[in-house]
Amino acid sequence: MTFGSKKKIARVSKIKRKTYETDIDLEINIDGTGENSILTNIGFFDHMLSTLSKHSNVDMKLRCTGDLEVDYHHSVEDVGIVVGEALLKALGDKVGIKRFSNAILPMDDALVLCAIDISGRPYFSYDVEFDSKIIGKFNTELVEVFFNSLAMNLKANLHFKKISGFNSHHIAEACFKSFAICLKDAVALTNSGSIPSVKGSI
Repeated sequence: MTFGSKKKIARVSKIKRKTYETDIDLEINIDGTGENSILTNIGFFDHMLSTLSKHSNVDMKLRCTGDLEVDYHHSVEDVGIVVGEALLKALGDKVGIKRFSNAILPMDDALVLCAIDISGRPYFSYDVEFDSKIIGKFNTELVEVFFNSLAMNLKANLHFKKISGFNSHHIAEACFKSFAICLKDAVALTNSGSIPSVKGSI
């Protein structure tokens, strides 16, 4: 995988996080093509992260070794932390980014709204209910855990709302895909050459 950008400043980052519970290495390129290599040893989560990378065009190389014998919570939460940190680091001073975005995304029966503001102020709102608690071996409450961790560490406002849907796999995937579409749009560079805030800083 090649990380880099044709732009003057490559929006790339590397993060390593090691605790008693997880050991994570992540490389990203915001201005990529969605190329990814993901391994957390949590099958459904790997699938969702690959989907996020593909539809956001963020190249992502991720390895996570976690205490899966306990449960999946620590790995999912810590990957959310690291993805948020990596995106924030790669964005740098945020000069020229679009900043805001929203999307309503269908996935068969599921319809999910996502909205983001990369504002420097972390806030997370999540109005998504699942009819089942488990997708394969993956607890559906971990979708919320992941995005909350990501939003706090990206320092962004992030909102989700399920409009309709009954299939838990489709609802979760619609969350990841709608976020990916929002992220791709919000980090896109405009021709302004300035920080998108009257305060002059985000």
